[in-house]
Amino acid sequence: MKKYLAMVPLLAGAAFLASVGVSSAEAKYTIGVSNTVQGNGWREEMICAIKAQALASGEVTKLNIAHRNTDAAGQLEDIRNLISAKVNAIVVNPADPAGIQSALEEATKAGIVVVAVDQAVTEPSAYIISNNQEQYAYLGAKWLFQQIGGKGDVVYMRGAAGASADSDRDKGFKKALAEFPDVKVVHEVFTGWQQDQGKQQILDFIATGSPFNGIWTSGIDNVIVDALVESQTPLVPVVGADNAGFVGQLNSVEGLVGAAVTNPGSIGGAGVTLALQILNGKKPAEQTVLVEPQLWENVTAEGKAKLKSVADPSLSPEWPVSISIPEWTTYTKDQIIACKGPGE
Repeated sequence: MKKYLAMVPLLAGAAFLASVGVSSAEAKYTIGVSNTVQGNGWREEMICAIKAQALASGEVTKLNIAHRNTDAAGQLEDIRNLISAKVNAIVVNPADPAGIQSALEEATKAGIVVVAVDQAVTEPSAYIISNNQEQYAYLGAKWLFQQIGGKGDVVYMRGAAGASADSDRDKGFKKALAEFPDVKVVHEVFTGWQQDQGKQQILDFIATGSPFNGIWTSGIDNVIVDALVESQTPLVPVVGADNAGFVGQLNSVEGLVGAAVTNPGSIGGAGVTLALQILNGKKPAEQTVLVEPQLWENVTAEGKAKLKSVADPSLSPEWPVSISIPEWTTYTKDQIIACKGPGE
């Protein structure tokens, strides 16, 4: 079964719950972390949320973090190293859900709690806490197709091939596409969730002279707007994530029509909370917990007001503005920005 949570994140400018001081004597767990993408703002926020929540919890003595660009084979090695290090729990963002199943099974058999964040895994013993990726894509794609009048050509800029989040988003995108038979995908690319790569891909497509009416991005968004502006290409509706840079553009770029769909990197901190709950004997009723997204657009007065209220230029342009999740994270804004875990 799955538990669904409404996406009502605490934003960068909002009030936060104060961290409760806990003596070092009460800190007793070592948590391992496995992440396979560096140089991506969303993943960096995820790692900082993990560190901040581990520190704020007062229950974690040490984080053992494997944070590098690698594939499923590399992640298998990283997870097995964490098993050998005898961590109490592993928070993992999977490169390939099936490709790392054997290592996750080994971790569970070793008595280690496994929590997958951001994306699902196929190992049945693992717990999952994730943003609802299928709904993320569906909301944004449906809005985009409506904005272009239910017909036309769209550019489909996906994430990383093989990632379960990308596969889930593809399901959501195609679900929306099926509702609009006169909308066609004129160009489809995998950005790898890398800003430089995504920007060059859209510039290369613009150079072909092929017409297009809208762009759906899998979170590589502000650089796509930059490319349109810098190349003096007529603006078309753009859908992206709730990244600070894109939210700022939706508020400030004249003539830009677009929508940001929430996808908080702070899900990493939620993964720490879930792992600690399980370690303390409080297993969730459901194996999977999904955080439901919201769509913020700059077409209606209500949407414009929302975007202005959540904007935070103090954050990195690549960081989601949804830097905390109620009931799941207790750190302050200063703590996630500092990006320091226990002992650092």
